[in-house]
Amino acid sequence: MTPVRTNGVLVALLMVTACHPKIADPSTQYGANPELPAPQQYVIPPMQVPPSAGWGKGETPVVPAGLQISAFATDFEHPRSVYTLPNGDVLVVETNGPKAPIYRPKDYVEGKVKAMAGSAAHAGNRIILLRDANGDGVPEQRTVFIDHLNSPFGVVLVGNDLYVAATDAILKFPYVPGETHISAPGVKVTDLPAGPINHHWTKSLTASPDGSKLYVGVGSNSNVTENGIAAETGRAAIWEVDRATGFKRIFASGTRNPTGLAFEPVTNKLWTIVNERDEIGPNLVPDYLTSVKENAFYGWPYSYFGQHVDVRVQPQRPDMVAKAIAPDYALSSHVAPLGMVFTEASSLPASYRGGVLVSEHGSWDRSPLNGYKVVYIPFRDGRPTGSPQDVVTGFLTPDGTHSRGRPVGVTLDHSGALLIADDVGNVVWRVTAAGGPAPRAGTVASASPKGGPG
Repeated sequence: MTPVRTNGVLVALLMVTACHPKIADPSTQYGANPELPAPQQYVIPPMQVPPSAGWGKGETPVVPAGLQISAFATDFEHPRSVYTLPNGDVLVVETNGPKAPIYRPKDYVEGKVKAMAGSAAHAGNRIILLRDANGDGVPEQRTVFIDHLNSPFGVVLVGNDLYVAATDAILKFPYVPGETHISAPGVKVTDLPAGPINHHWTKSLTASPDGSKLYVGVGSNSNVTENGIAAETGRAAIWEVDRATGFKRIFASGTRNPTGLAFEPVTNKLWTIVNERDEIGPNLVPDYLTSVKENAFYGWPYSYFGQHVDVRVQPQRPDMVAKAIAPDYALSSHVAPLGMVFTEASSLPASYRGGVLVSEHGSWDRSPLNGYKVVYIPFRDGRPTGSPQDVVTGFLTPDGTHSRGRPVGVTLDHSGALLIADDVGNVVWRVTAAGGPAPRAGTVASASPKGGPG
């Protein structure tokens, strides 16, 4: 099929699937008791993905009064995760997934539509180190820290061991504070579920507060088991890995795609963000934020938000539905949360401390669009309370037809400022309290990786 005819077919398919039921206000799906309408059924679901446009000169995302935002560093190759080391160095994970196999016409159409928004962009599959030694908000040094990785995503440091969750394994690297490049090969801690399908390829990662355990989020191998239940072995789950022995077990299951993990600092409980299932309507199913209960089952694929049965999954498993528990906090449907960070250590204004910041990469099967922003969710006594508050917006053009960027990983830097990886704009953004010194202009874009092998 020629490119012209291919594009014509895509446009026609999108027009056919453009009819949809009434779209709910996202605010009706926040919190512990979201509105859950009747599911819809589609041959091909409605799809709307704004093509990527990038950032023009002088353009930035938008923050509310009391905050300011600037580019911390630019010119990345699909940055998706950010992690701050104890000495203040910032690690930026440039990554993308392996090429997905195509089993159905729907796979082809969805892949092409998502690629328009930058999902197929070239990625470095490496980790870049940024060093801002004088704390002025602009890194003076930029090096390739670890190279030649297999679709990395999660990173965590425990002592002098740096763990990287590649798509197929957790690797351990020796870390020496101050070094700008690791040449030693990674030592495999344990394998992770991967190919040949590897539908959800990202592997989120964190460590227990005492450093004895690692926790890794493994996404499902399908939307809802269309690749067969055998392909889901060990997937849609959060694994616990013993650092000393490499022994692993499923800590919690039924989490379709747990893309972020973090321990809440007041209670030391594990929390996650989860991308829920698609293709049953623009108002289903809400993505969510939840504490992770040991041995709990969160429903996927048999049910959602507790015991709401998904009739597409065959054979039905009423025994599993009976075990399913509802997550703590709905974020609304199809926002695609991909990063989270608790804010006790933040230097942002007090109204943004004591809760969690969540990046919403944005919807692909909902019109009008949902997500494409970073939100703050207040906590009280270790629990979410109230509605999400917009913190960073403006990733879409004013008319909503194109994306300038899309937020992915979030972290706090050494000063407590918020860092955001933008995988469409290829930027790491930095958000601080208003009134502080502005970063020097004109020094970031010219920086290029050096100091390690390409």
